[in-house]
Amino acid sequence: MTQQSTALLTPRILGHGYDEDELIPPPAHPPAATESAARPLRNALRILVVESEPNAAMSLVQLLRRHGYQAESVATGAKALQAHHNCDLILLDLELPDLDGLEICRSIRAICDTPIIVVTARDTELDRVLGLQAGSDDYLAKPYGFRELMARIEAVMRRARPQRPLPQVITHGLLRIDAGTREIRLGGRLIEVTRKEFDLLHLLASQPETVISRRQLMVQVWDDSWSRPGRTLDTHVSSLRNKLGSSSWIVTVRGVGFRLGHP
Repeated sequence: MTQQSTALLTPRILGHGYDEDELIPPPAHPPAATESAARPLRNALRILVVESEPNAAMSLVQLLRRHGYQAESVATGAKALQAHHNCDLILLDLELPDLDGLEICRSIRAICDTPIIVVTARDTELDRVLGLQAGSDDYLAKPYGFRELMARIEAVMRRARPQRPLPQVITHGLLRIDAGTREIRLGGRLIEVTRKEFDLLHLLASQPETVISRRQLMVQVWDDSWSRPGRTLDTHVSSLRNKLGSSSWIVTVRGVGFRLGHP
């Protein structure tokens, strides 16, 4: 494969001042694309990367995992047809060594509704039309920015998985959260909180037995899918713990996120 074609297959990362935006050079001896030291997050979106170029597949899988997704890759159409049953979304390259990507797209769409985003070097208008007619939910031409890919993934999943409305009133022990009045009471006592603190606690309380990832909290509370979950989230969690009088109300699950506790 020529250097030019390899450049087309590798995601173009746009510079915005943090690690994910730097171009990742291919290693001399790349490990298998599915290897990663990152621990997958509980309930994270499972993404299947169908990409025949090892360096491009490895780079993309690593970036997706770094952003909290469970990501695996396969290099052929035949393996994609075997593996797609266990994923929530597919990133599909059309240039595969054994089968045409459009046929893979049609075959998957014929038997299930798993969202498919075509990610390919084929970038003419006809290519896009054929990809969408084959059943893909979106179409992204290489090279591309990783932030754009993230935005497209989230947009596709919003359409595929409409969010259920959160309950208006949540009671958890002495804690009562009323979304209608936007009041939090603890043992009948009103707790003064900011708008974001209310949204954060309400989201955690709506899924009391679930660990919610830091990234998901940033997306749903701050509508921010780009920034690394860091000081902003930690500051709000710390403030809520102080106002509720105990750190046990919000439990940190190291390396994953937070869940509502039982003081």
